[in-house]
Formats: sequence, structure tokens, C-alpha cells
Amino acid sequence: MKTRHNIPQYIDGLEQGNIAMLSRAITLIESTRAEHQELAAQLIDAILPLTGKSTRVGITGVPGVGKSTFIEAFGMQLIEQGKKIAVLAIDPSSSISKGSILGDKTRMEKLSVHPQAFIRPSAASGSLGGVTYKTREATLLCEAAGFDTIIIETVGVGQSETEVSHITDFFLLLMLAGAGDELQGIKRGIMEMADGLAITKADGTNTDKAKAARSEYARALHFLPPHPSGWIPEVKVCSSYDNTGIETVTEMIDKYVHHQKANGYFERKRNCNGANKD
Repeated sequence: MKTRHNIPQYIDGLEQGNIAMLSRAITLIESTRAEHQELAAQLIDAILPLTGKSTRVGITGVPGVGKSTFIEAFGMQLIEQGKKIAVLAIDPSSSISKGSILGDKTRMEKLSVHPQAFIRPSAASGSLGGVTYKTREATLLCEAAGFDTIIIETVGVGQSETEVSHITDFFLLLMLAGAGDELQGIKRGIMEMADGLAITKADGTNTDKAKAARSEYARALHFLPPHPSGWIPEVKVCSSYDNTGIETVTEMIDKYVHHQKANGYFERKRNCNGANKD
């Protein structure tokens, strides 16, 4: 790390929404050097009063679902509503994963260059728990920098979904119509964690298939254990290509947050999972 700032400098930069300072702060918390870790801990403690006001959305999806294009369309719609968007990618796999995440970033052509957006790969080292821990801290830093919605994207389909569902407010599962029975096993486990489903690529000749799949998944959700808050997960269909149906996903998330805040579950989940602070 070439430049190390003091805590007041970090705080000042974050409060101004300085993206360069936000990037440096995330690099600081990802560092494994003892002196950086000590400063990072002080920084996280110092910014806590500035955090907690965003909506944290976890997004995962089966291979080929078009996660990057969905996040771009979803993020741009939120920006049109006047919100600032941060996208954090969590990947506990190998050192080559950062390249795949950066590849995702280049596919978000509009979002990656928009002044109201920030996209950041996670550190791809250490255990899953370690990466999740750093992602939680990065989320707090983004909130301190004034971002309204934090999107935490899982890379690939694997063990990270459980961790991401714990550190987010809403966990969205992206699905394809007619993806085949070979995915059913992993679908069920992830579906049990999902607060909502969105069937992507609902355009052209695939539109009717997507609508049929929506009915099938809606029925399947009734057989899963009930949500602890009483929320009933919903299934939406959308197309990032046609830019249709994205607003229904946004409305579903808004409805969920309102429901959870009204019954107190929103705050209880954050406190239970240490999502507000370490």
C-alpha cells in the first residue's frame, strides 16, 4: 500500500463521497499487514455512526443467468431513482477469480463508468469466512461514503450464498426458465434462503417459458419452510435485454424492506448477524 492516511483523512474523504478514498479504505481493510489491520479496525469503529442507512441486496444465480447484465439494468434503474449504488463481488475461490470479477465489471458498461456507481471485486484470499468478514466491512465503508443500495454479488454458485444471505437485507436468486433438472438440488438449498426470485431472459420466444416457470417456482416456494419474519417470497420475470420487469424486482425489494422494518425483523436480523458492526 503506497499511501496510508490517518483516520480523520479517511473519514473526511468518505463523508465527501470520494471514490478514490473509498477504494483506498477498502484496500486497507483487505490488507493482511498487522499495522494496516490495526488502522482498519480503528477506521471501522470510527465510521459506525455513518452506517446502517442503506439497503443491502445479495444476488446470486445459476450459470448463464446473466447476472452481470441484470445487475447493470437493476443498478441503472436505481440510479434513475436518484440513488447511489455500490456493487461488491464476493468470491472465496482462487487467485484467478479477481480476473473473472473484473470481467463482470467490464460487462457492466454503463454502471462501471457512472459517477453514482462504484464496483469493487473482493479480495480472493483466505477462507470464506475471512472474505465475508471483509465484505461486511467494505459494505460499512460504502455506507459511510453515502451509497444508498449495496449490491453484494456472489461469483459462481457454491458455498458463499449462505454467508451472503447473512450479511444482506434481501437475498435475490436469479433463475432461468427450463434450466434442466441437474440444477434442482442446488436450487432447493438456495431457494430456502432466497427472499425473492427473478426469472431472467424473459424476452422473445422465451417469454412464455419464463411466465410458466414463474408459476412453477411460486408453487415450489409454498413447500419450503416459512420465512421467520412471515414474509412470503415472490417470483418475478424480467429481461435485461428488453429492460422489462426490472421495476417489479425493485418494487418487490422495497415492499420486503417496508414489511421487515414494520415488524422489527429488519433490525433484528442485522443485529443477530453482526451486519451493523463487528
